[in-house]
Amino acid sequence: MLDFKHIIGHEQIIQHLKEAIKSGKVSHAYIFSGEDGAGKTLLANAFAMSLQCEDRKGQSDACGKCRSCIQTVSGNHPDIIRVTHEKISIGVDDVRIQINNDIQVKPYSGPYKIYIIDEAEKLTEAAQNALLKTIEEPPAYAVIILLTNNLNTLLPTVLSRCIILKLKAIDKELIKQFLMSEYKVPDYQAELNAVFAQGNVGKAIKYASSDDFIELKNEMLHLLKYIDEMELYEIIDGLKRISEKKDRINDYLDLMTIWYRDVLMYKVTRDLNLLTYKDEYLDITKQANVRSYEGIEKIIEAIEKAKIRLNANVNFDMAIELMLLTIKENSNG
Repeated sequence: MLDFKHIIGHEQIIQHLKEAIKSGKVSHAYIFSGEDGAGKTLLANAFAMSLQCEDRKGQSDACGKCRSCIQTVSGNHPDIIRVTHEKISIGVDDVRIQINNDIQVKPYSGPYKIYIIDEAEKLTEAAQNALLKTIEEPPAYAVIILLTNNLNTLLPTVLSRCIILKLKAIDKELIKQFLMSEYKVPDYQAELNAVFAQGNVGKAIKYASSDDFIELKNEMLHLLKYIDEMELYEIIDGLKRISEKKDRINDYLDLMTIWYRDVLMYKVTRDLNLLTYKDEYLDITKQANVRSYEGIEKIIEAIEKAKIRLNANVNFDMAIELMLLTIKENSNG
């Protein structure tokens, strides 16, 4: 379903949108801002569905059963227009043809005519200026929704004429319960996916259903479990395999950080329930017993430095080797 009830988190935004629908004070232009996978499209679809619903429950919730709701769910509602583009950017012609030239035609069946612009960060300056004219003087029935992962790409004049709703990270426990109930992910796996997703439901779903992610995690666990017994050349050989997946190196390093945070957490609290890698508690406790607080903190810092170096395009092998040397140097105290 596309309704508000099936969206995890974002309670304040949902409440704001519901109040706007209920009071009839719907803005002509909204910007939903958040990283990819955060739920921008879900919110836009739920908002559009509720606006067009022929039998709203409580005056703000879509019924899910009327003709309008069925059309929205199937993606065939004539008054909900999703702006498309064929090039890398969204150009002025895309805006003129799909919005400006169309918006004066009254809605076919619904009370509103809704335009959803996904990847609005790809709007060229000319396209934004063309859109601005429409946002400044829209027909009473028009609602334009921009979805973006980067507010900084939009002109101040566009931003000032839109209601901006920023999506925040969702509580880890909510994501965990969602994965367990909707995707039947085991408790331990759901916990790891939720922590790793950092409040992003879309990412959590991707990780939970990705064989590649599970393989990546297993490779990392094998390395970190036996790293104290391995010679440096063996560790570097293991990293060579990882280097074949350079596009996933940040995921790999994040998994490593979670591991050493677990080691530190157990060393401080001796509470297994606080671990993310609960199934690996034997190896976590073993490493916590032989490493010092300072040593663990140095390792976590080294992983973060490796990420910074890689993002700054420092030589891949050099950045990884420096990190591994720090891990080896702090393996026993």
